Amino acid sequence: MKYGNRKTECRQGHLHDSKAEARRCNELYLLKAAGEISGIQVQKRFELLPAIKYEGQPNERRIDYIADFVYTENGKVIVEDVKGKKTKDYIIKRKLFKAKYCKDNDRIKFRETK
Repeated sequence: MKYGNRKTECRQGHLHDSKAEARRCNELYLLKAAGEISGIQVQKRFELLPAIKYEGQPNERRIDYIADFVYTENGKVIVEDVKGKKTKDYIIKRKLFKAKYCKDNDRIKFRETK
């Protein structure tokens, strides 16, 4: 239980890290049913930095960003994160994600919701 959040299941049967995330999942599926969005993916993993191998030293593991939701809206890919508390790790990963996937790319948009 991180920051007082409790694992919560949404109507679609996905187990989310918080009530807010489960609520947002329910909202997104209603938007999908209304035809406003499509292609919902839950907990999609994006590589930020690959694993690095150094001779004679321990390997550095890859760094990933796991988006709460990814979906298509008006022809654009929306990568969405439901956030209450913004940790330092999250802020760094958000910046790395935007630099790698959103910069000079008008097809992928990053969105934060509460």
